[in-house]
Parts: sequence; C-alpha cells; structure tokens
Amino acid sequence: VQLQASGGGLVQAGGSLRLSCTASGPGSNRVAMGWFRQPPGKEREFVASITRGGGNTDYADSVKGRFTISRDNDKKTAYLQMNSLNLGDTAVYYCGATPAILTVLPREFNYWGKGTKVTVSS
Repeated sequence: VQLQASGGGLVQAGGSLRLSCTASGPGSNRVAMGWFRQPPGKEREFVASITRGGGNTDYADSVKGRFTISRDNDKKTAYLQMNSLNLGDTAVYYCGATPAILTVLPREFNYWGKGTKVTVSS
C-alpha cells in the first residue's frame, strides 16, 4: 500500500485545514487508516483513526471536538478536517494504514505516507 498525503500549509490560529491521504496499490481498500503528527522536537503522536468502512473512529483527547476523520472508499482517500487550530497543532502530519480494525498504536501501522507540514501562526 502506498500513501500520499497532502493539504498541509500555514494557517492562522482559529482557522481550518483539511488534509487528504490517498491510498494505492494491492490491499489499499482493506486497511484502516489513521493520522499521526510529530510536533517540532517531540515524538510522533496519535491524532485520529478510522475503520475500513468508516463506521468507527477514534481521536486523541487533544483534538476531540475540533478534528474530524473521514474516508471516501471510492476514492481510497482519508481526510482529516481540522478546525479551531491552535499553536499546539503545529506539526508534521503523517497518514498511516493498518490491517488492524482500529488502533491508536503507531507500531500497528504497516504503511506510512510522507508527512505534510501544518504550521499554525498567532
């Protein structure tokens, strides 16, 4: 499975961005997907994940109520809608794919896309 993430950029605090992650290759329609992020100088952390069918999701406490993960299986694309962005959301965002049903653990994601940088300014 190959993953291509896009949608990052510079946004003011309080603004919104939508990230996209498109999967391709064998098995790309049989994976759960997730978003992680790595703030400057910190470890990679879980943000959100979604099951294959899109019926179940999970979020980090820090983004609940502000971020929404979704997917369009016809397009093999997962999205992360990010609203009410704050300075703490500045990070490189990575999408991942996993054969697990739904997980928050990076080690259970077998496939990763290249990161897309999100910078929130004051």
